[in-house]
Amino acid sequence: MRAWPWISGASLLAIGALAFLLWRARTESARLRRRLKDAGEDLQSLQLAFSRFAPEALIERIIADGIPTSGENKEVTVLFADLVGYTALAERVEPTVLVEILNGYFEHMSRAIKEHGGHVSTFLGDGILALFGALEPNPWQGNDAVHAALAMRAALDSYSRELEARGLPRLGIGVGLHRGVGVAGLVGSRDKKEFTIVGRTINVAARLQGHTRSLGVDILLTEDLRKSLEPRFVLRALPPVELRGIAGPVSIHAVERFDP
Repeated sequence: MRAWPWISGASLLAIGALAFLLWRARTESARLRRRLKDAGEDLQSLQLAFSRFAPEALIERIIADGIPTSGENKEVTVLFADLVGYTALAERVEPTVLVEILNGYFEHMSRAIKEHGGHVSTFLGDGILALFGALEPNPWQGNDAVHAALAMRAALDSYSRELEARGLPRLGIGVGLHRGVGVAGLVGSRDKKEFTIVGRTINVAARLQGHTRSLGVDILLTEDLRKSLEPRFVLRALPPVELRGIAGPVSIHAVERFDP
């Protein structure tokens, strides 16, 4: 006798087919969820790896809008830093030790820059080019850049004490800061591009950094940047300087500290 006499054989077949289709759908759904999870993990790994070479905000923009093909005029603050006495340092230590020292230096400086809203555009030998306000509008970019420079000073002092404890020489730094308009965008060849600024602004910061040694200071900024800063930065006015490739004398200030 049938257990369910009111169900026909055709109905049982239909129920069986439906159950099979339901099983197939669940199996396919589980497979797709696994693939989606794997793809998400791969994308996260790729973003993490890419973030070591490009700022996070740029990565997000590329994901959302594609790779930008043209530059934009932006008001930015440029920080250019360079190690003092790098040539002498390279002659005193073994190459492997030199690389270790440089990696530690870049790590400490990059952290100070990132913690104050900037990003490292590129490393130039022992130099660092950092940008503030280049990716997104930032009305406080000048303050952020000078805070970053002061944080770099403190971080380098701490790192130098670590080096001295190992019998290695202290490190010194020179920083030039300038605010102005530049063209922001991806610059380079088909094989390699960097997000950077092109124009007079970056040249002023780089040339100004070169005067830190002759003036005996570690952080210099231009009058154009000073005008945008809050008054709690303690600055010392210095005589105007001539910068190579820049027309006319440039008014400058040494950065002493921030007085909270």
